[in-house]
Amino acid sequence: MKRVLLGISGGIAAYKSAELVRLLARHGYDVRVVMTEAATRFISPLTLQALSAHQVHTQLLDAEQENAMGHINLARWADILLIVPATANSLAKFSYGLADDLLSTLYLAVDCPVYMAPAMNQAMWLKPATQENIKRLTQHGVIIIGPEEGSQACGDIGPGRMTEPEAILQSINAHSSPGILQGKKILITAGPTRERLDPVRYITNRSSGKMGYALAEQAQKLGALVTLVSGPVTLSAPEYVNTVLVESAADMYDAVMKHIAGQDIMIAAAAVADYTPVHVQEEKIKKQNEQTELHLHKTKDIVASIARLKNKPFTIGFAAETQHLEQYALDKLQRKKLDMIAANWVGQVEGGFDSAVNALQVYWKNGQKTFTMTDKTRLASQLLVLIAERLDA
Repeated sequence: MKRVLLGISGGIAAYKSAELVRLLARHGYDVRVVMTEAATRFISPLTLQALSAHQVHTQLLDAEQENAMGHINLARWADILLIVPATANSLAKFSYGLADDLLSTLYLAVDCPVYMAPAMNQAMWLKPATQENIKRLTQHGVIIIGPEEGSQACGDIGPGRMTEPEAILQSINAHSSPGILQGKKILITAGPTRERLDPVRYITNRSSGKMGYALAEQAQKLGALVTLVSGPVTLSAPEYVNTVLVESAADMYDAVMKHIAGQDIMIAAAAVADYTPVHVQEEKIKKQNEQTELHLHKTKDIVASIARLKNKPFTIGFAAETQHLEQYALDKLQRKKLDMIAANWVGQVEGGFDSAVNALQVYWKNGQKTFTMTDKTRLASQLLVLIAERLDA
């Protein structure tokens, strides 16, 4: 039986923790509850004691403990620390390592996986300070669940609504089980391609490769055997990942076709050039005429080629759009016969190319899911959990 230490901080979403305790207990988890003083003003410790069948802890210095070190005893007991809701204030404290109450001290004392489900007003969630705290916690190994978009207690509508208890439970089950992608073979493409014009010039795009590299790293951590086919980037190859470096769209096509046999999943995150020059000049092109013409022809469509294979893997495409995102993504999903497509805005919006953060709208046959703006490492983990769920389905 897994032992969950549930930390509740002071926000209106604290009332949902009662349902979460009930769900955890029903699914075989042994639950102990820790509450901040502010949390006790939103929901009674007696309610949570009744649901968990254990004393609720609220005080850092507990004289009733044999060694007066209740926080150390609880930290040693826990297999999982789950903080629901995680308010903006608590996220800031955890991020900077402050320890002025039982819950923040426990965060520093535990040596187990830590999950946090943020909940706050949409303006507070979108504040750069909060996003920096989330990024820092993710870098420390914390798994962030949500938040979702929707109506909020204050009347606002936007990101910051706490993920529902059932979805939190599903996320914990997915992450805490031994490798949800254990033994799966995954091929991932990443980065841009370079299409040569002459010995010193080429056509390319702004893709940094960060999303594809994050997917490769997180897939490996979830137990997958990962092959990463990467265009030219400045990123270091992820550990324990078979990384194949290429330059042009033709190079990437050849590398993918060489390694695709036996793959269970293909994630086409690379921004592959749609066109390449008909002729590559052997010498540097000199600036002479006021205007010049450049003749291009289509490159091979890598993800569509994979989706047409007789024994194709579960195939996920990416779509970076500047307009009509849903329309173009669904068209690409159907036209290329993909199993799933992850679409994102680029251009005059935060996230996407050259950015450490992104948001995705994911579509599949008769389904869709929105992942709100967050760092690409966390986004990669969220997308892979969804892929694992759809693969099983």
